Amino acid sequence: MAAAAAARLLRLAPRRLQVKTSPLAALSFPLPRTAPLAAASGRRQSFCAAAQASAHAPAAAAAAATGPAGEAVGEFRKRMRVADVKGGEDEGAAWVGKELAVRGWVRTCRAQRTVTFVEVNDGSCLSNMQCVLTSDTEGYDQIDSVTTGASVLVEGVVASSQGGKQKVELKVSKITVIGKSDPTSFPIQKKRASREYLRTVAHLRPRTNTFGAVARVRNALAYATHKFFQDNGFVWVSSPIITASDCEGAGEQFYVTTLLSNSAEGGSLLKDIPATKDGRVDWSQDFFCKPAFLTVSGQLNGETYASALSDIYTFGPTFRAENSNTARHLAEFWMIEPELAFADLNDDMACATAYLQYVVKYILENCKEDMDFFNTWVEKGIIDRLNDVVEKKFVHLSYTDAVELLLGSKKKFEFPVKWGLDLQSEHERYITEVAFGGRPVIIRDYPKEIKAFYMRQNDDGKTVAAMDLLVPRVGELIGGSQREERLDHLEARLDEQNLNKESYWWYLDLRRYGSVPHAGFGLGFERLVQFATGIDNIRDAIPFPRVPGSAEF
Repeated sequence: MAAAAAARLLRLAPRRLQVKTSPLAALSFPLPRTAPLAAASGRRQSFCAAAQASAHAPAAAAAAATGPAGEAVGEFRKRMRVADVKGGEDEGAAWVGKELAVRGWVRTCRAQRTVTFVEVNDGSCLSNMQCVLTSDTEGYDQIDSVTTGASVLVEGVVASSQGGKQKVELKVSKITVIGKSDPTSFPIQKKRASREYLRTVAHLRPRTNTFGAVARVRNALAYATHKFFQDNGFVWVSSPIITASDCEGAGEQFYVTTLLSNSAEGGSLLKDIPATKDGRVDWSQDFFCKPAFLTVSGQLNGETYASALSDIYTFGPTFRAENSNTARHLAEFWMIEPELAFADLNDDMACATAYLQYVVKYILENCKEDMDFFNTWVEKGIIDRLNDVVEKKFVHLSYTDAVELLLGSKKKFEFPVKWGLDLQSEHERYITEVAFGGRPVIIRDYPKEIKAFYMRQNDDGKTVAAMDLLVPRVGELIGGSQREERLDHLEARLDEQNLNKESYWWYLDLRRYGSVPHAGFGLGFERLVQFATGIDNIRDAIPFPRVPGSAEF
């Protein structure tokens, strides 16, 4: 029975069993315990340590005979966070009377005649923990250091709140200032700051309500992405970041080279860069002995693994050297790119539809507080718009029908509408928002001249089996196609677009050895974050945006 009791107490022990020697040591200890247990906490720690020592005594004796013995690593345990307390339906009411330790950053500190209110946020949720201090609180002599931006550890008992903004608050018995923050120079004050300004302090903007919520929803979308594909039998493949191929054939790629040495003051001189007799850069002297680039897509590499594992997906960073300073473009962004073997365009559209509905439903169910915030402060009606994606049937129509629909609308567009021209964002949004009343729409079978070389040519000789999934407010969110599995057709397309077939020898091999019909799509992850949060500038959908003229942080 003693062994069973010891085992039970070990399960209740803090994450690490070392004795606290400094305020920072306390950061390892979650304290979701009731008052009776708290009274015995000192005994529990020493008893657990003694139990561990007793359990390891035989091993220690054996080790002493052969060499020095080290201490066992403590058990890792999830830390209790504000979201665990306030995130339930009762908003923390079940925690009343229990002891709690909160570690986080001060949002505000308001001193009144007899009490001081400190709002602490640990990043786990939108809500702060209101902490109530009096002059009797241990550590109250540090109150002048409890300023906006400072990091603190507050310990106390959860109580019902007298205010109307929250159900519970923390009656603080002890406060410890871990890291001070100069209130006169801290860049993020209580007053509302513009998103343009917050991009200049991107290292601190996650501490704001907006960017904390964006980060949590982005995390939930990434988790839901992996869960959807894993649950459906897909294998995640790590596609390379450095490549010698141009997937899109657009030439807007960043070079990767070691020819520009940083060893000389101010960098390399032009005369020091090796060149051929005709004055061109001699890439044979470079690291990879050929031109190399940052990838614009993991698709081509993904196709190789789909040709062996059937269904795969890639999820990683991609890059485009497009000198575009708009709210829709980034130089560095993340792409989700599944590839389905033994599949055609209809299978591709079905997968894209199911994926989008799954991840949107996931954040609506698991990020309710953050989504309510976006609905109130960023885009009113966003929850209804996202519910439409989950609940309404997606429709699809051909590119030709879409052009006829736009021409028949009699609406004046900024960009011309004509068969053979790519659809612009204003056209896509009209189709999904106006013509189909907010329903997601898939446009399929585009002219081959405006699409990439790898898309399967249709029997009409004019179009390819491509599709774009359009959603309200954004326009195109997903682009995909059935891939060209016929070797002769693929080689002809490479010739038509003046692409070097030797650079794609391995890609052509997939058509020589066991080629199968296959399809896939690409989704820019930051556009998905924009769509899900209502954030209007894509630079606010990624932690550290990379755009022309800016690579800070």
